[in-house]
Amino acid sequence: MHVHSATTLFRLAIAMLVAVFAFAMTPLASAQDECTNRGKLDVMFCDEDGDLVADAPTDPSQWVDPDTLVFAYTPVEDPAIYEDVWQPFLDHLAEVTGRNIRFFAVQSNSAQVEAMRSGRLHIAGFSTGPTPFAVNLAGAVPFALMGSDEGQFGYTLQVYTQADSDIQSMEDLAGRRVAHTAPTSNSGHQAPEALFPSLGVTPGVDYEILFSGSHDNSMLGVVAGDYDAAPVASEVVERMAARGLYDPSEVRIIYETDTFPTTSYNYVYNLHPDLIEKIREAFFTFDFEGTALGEEFEGVSKFVPINYLENWSVIRQIQEFNGVEYTPAGL
Repeated sequence: MHVHSATTLFRLAIAMLVAVFAFAMTPLASAQDECTNRGKLDVMFCDEDGDLVADAPTDPSQWVDPDTLVFAYTPVEDPAIYEDVWQPFLDHLAEVTGRNIRFFAVQSNSAQVEAMRSGRLHIAGFSTGPTPFAVNLAGAVPFALMGSDEGQFGYTLQVYTQADSDIQSMEDLAGRRVAHTAPTSNSGHQAPEALFPSLGVTPGVDYEILFSGSHDNSMLGVVAGDYDAAPVASEVVERMAARGLYDPSEVRIIYETDTFPTTSYNYVYNLHPDLIEKIREAFFTFDFEGTALGEEFEGVSKFVPINYLENWSVIRQIQEFNGVEYTPAGL
């Protein structure tokens, strides 16, 4: 009797789970059926207007309007320092939006993308390379970059070695230990994979790739002699030098690219439209002068409007050349 009752209860439980699962999947399946253009976006999203980013939900009941907005800056060596650096802007964001703001210190690009995908992150600065992953997997909508009064923005890929190294050219990297930052990083991995072969050295073939985890780690590793060389983002190592984290005289550059777009600032696609307008207002009215943020990002004076379709074209080309697929596994 007990066995029969247990079996019956088990079958009922399975039936209920199946019913719940089927019900939960119905709206998604319906949304998939109604979407006529998605491009590389995850099945959670749709891109009817062809701008390559997720469209806002057409059903107002699906708009998100939280009392507390969570903000994250791209992974760095010491997140605590950057929480203080960002505080003046976060105070401004709170004032303009009328919401509480929480700084979320992320440890990796994948954790940052996953946080937005799961609905735990509303506004974020994504590094150049991970931005397409955030767009396609998490519904991130890039809308701003840090720039100058003239509207200029960007950074370069620089390859550093020790000042007294016998490495004089890119071809000299053959047989050396070279630090890349992370697989999704543009200047730290994707661009080297696409650009270096034409310079006479193929990453992973002519030299050993050692992933350091960040531009900070790569540069400090070169200074310490842990790596023979490293491709890094100019803006990151310039800030490191300004903070006295390394002595520029201890290293030298053997290669530098043209300018790439820098960190993108994004909101998640399903925020309430009125809230999005307030977030944009906060970014574009923030005055960097005299703030910790302005001091940290020297030469930057304002947030500059951008769009993913145009400003990330070269990055998408690099990633397409490398066969990048925008999946969680790709992070």
